[in-house]
Amino acid sequence: MTTTFELRELCAQQLAAAVDRAARLTAFVGLDGFVDEILHVVDKRVDAQNYERVPSIARFAERIAEASGKSTNIELVNQLTKLGGNGPIMANALASFGLKVTYLGNLGYPHLHPVFHEFARRAEVHSIAEPGHTDALEFEDGKIMLGKHSSLKEITWPNILARFGREKFAAKFENADLAAFVNWTMLPHMSDIWHSLLNELCPGLKPPRRMMFFDLCDPEKRTAEDITRALEMIKRFESHFNVVLGLNEKEANEIADVLGLRGRAHNAEALSGLAREMRTRLPVSTIVIHPVSYALAVSGESVDLVKGPYISKPKITTGAGDHFNAGFCLGKLLGFDNAMSVLTGVTTSGYYVRTATSPSITQLTGLLRKWPGK
Repeated sequence: MTTTFELRELCAQQLAAAVDRAARLTAFVGLDGFVDEILHVVDKRVDAQNYERVPSIARFAERIAEASGKSTNIELVNQLTKLGGNGPIMANALASFGLKVTYLGNLGYPHLHPVFHEFARRAEVHSIAEPGHTDALEFEDGKIMLGKHSSLKEITWPNILARFGREKFAAKFENADLAAFVNWTMLPHMSDIWHSLLNELCPGLKPPRRMMFFDLCDPEKRTAEDITRALEMIKRFESHFNVVLGLNEKEANEIADVLGLRGRAHNAEALSGLAREMRTRLPVSTIVIHPVSYALAVSGESVDLVKGPYISKPKITTGAGDHFNAGFCLGKLLGFDNAMSVLTGVTTSGYYVRTATSPSITQLTGLLRKWPGK
């Protein structure tokens, strides 16, 4: 596991030299959209302004379990209302790097929801449905996402054609340096959309090969049959793109179960072995796995694993994985190898959880050169 000074300095130098090049890159991202409320759970209220927060998911679970057969009152305190959804957060981070980003999803229809107005000033934004809503309960050891998803049922291929347009979609899809379609789990028609892309648009694609990024986004609630179908289509996209599949630790183990790979991986060595095995079953260009304190990527036989700038009490965690994905994709688009791309990813995520803002490339280089604990 490495985050050597030499690797960080080399990454900082190459990022600093690539600012103008990044501004010429294009990304087409979709297809979800949420309004996120970031919430703390009150343990003890001290007075009207002050309270003690429930620190951990385990303690919250105990609090709920104690109410079994009785009842309880749980107070939630809003910390922040912000744009949400895996796609908007990733796209917003890419735009912060200076990329020319086009976003398509459910951000308000017929009018954009106000929470996305700042995003729309950074990127070209199109919406075909109302956003979902997420109550994100944040704890020191993780988060619980409580979602209202009914509007996501409107993200369909016929709706895309009717409300955005086939020609516009095809132009963006066929020409972007990066295409990224994320949050498969919450979009019930995403597999059908991918099927349409594979059969209607991919056969006409012309060289050069470009990059396509997928994030299934916590597929636990989907059936093994649904997940298998999605993975088969992701493999088919490799015929047309350099495909990157991004997973967190939980998702990697869930996908491994579906693929019939035995055993749960919960440390760096085990996850590295799992990544190699997964790639034999999913022969895409790159599989990347990002636990909390480090991340790894595998393209061939070797695994590149990099430690991140971990912080024990982050300002925000909702969206950290999406920022990692944006940083990793930036590195790959700039031609970095896997180790430097992973480092760019963990640095992007590390900056975000400290500040609750998406970094510019200049801010990334600053964190790389002022690495915590060095």
